[in-house]
Parts: sequence; C-alpha cells; structure tokens
Amino acid sequence: MNILSYKGYTGRFEYDAEADIFHGEVLHIQDVVTFQGRSIDELKAALADSVEDYLDFCAQEGKQPQRPYSGRFNVRISPELHQRIAQEAAHAGKSLNAWLSDSLSRLVAGNHG
Repeated sequence: MNILSYKGYTGRFEYDAEADIFHGEVLHIQDVVTFQGRSIDELKAALADSVEDYLDFCAQEGKQPQRPYSGRFNVRISPELHQRIAQEAAHAGKSLNAWLSDSLSRLVAGNHG
C-alpha cells in the first residue's frame, strides 16, 4: 500500500498504468476526498490541495470537518487481561492510559525499526 499524509489525513494511492497516472483517496473519513498526479511530488501537492479544499468547503458550509483520528478508541479485552494491564500500569506508577500509550508506542517503534 502506498501512503502519503498531510495535516493528519492519510491518503492511499495506486498507479493506473493504462492512464499513466496515480490516483489516491483520503482514508478513515466518510467524506470522499480524492487526489491524483503523475509523480510523487505532484501527488503530495494534490493531497495537500485536496485536504485544504475539503477544509475550506467545510468552513464555508458551516460543517465540522471529519478528522481521521481522535486519539481515542475502545478495545474489548478479557477481564483477566484488563486486570493484568492495570496491575502493570500501577507497578510502573502510571495511569492505565499512560501505560497503554507508552506500550503501544514502543510496539509500533519496534515494528518499524
């Protein structure tokens, strides 16, 4: 998957060999925001333009733009795992949220390094 980002919005793009152009779409929002270009530099500029156009449109319409991530999500786990995580957080002297955020950050960094 080919990914670009701008202002927290993530765009996925693919190459269309028949048309000799890259087509992309902003992910994780319900509104449709697309972009295209013939090079990576054009794609980056097109993504930025599309996001800015989307934000301007929302402002003109008095509509709150959708944000791809709020920083909050719910996860269903077993009560036993919940207890073990809470104990680990307490042992580390952290809140459950802080411990989970730190642990997830370490996990993601380890998968990309």
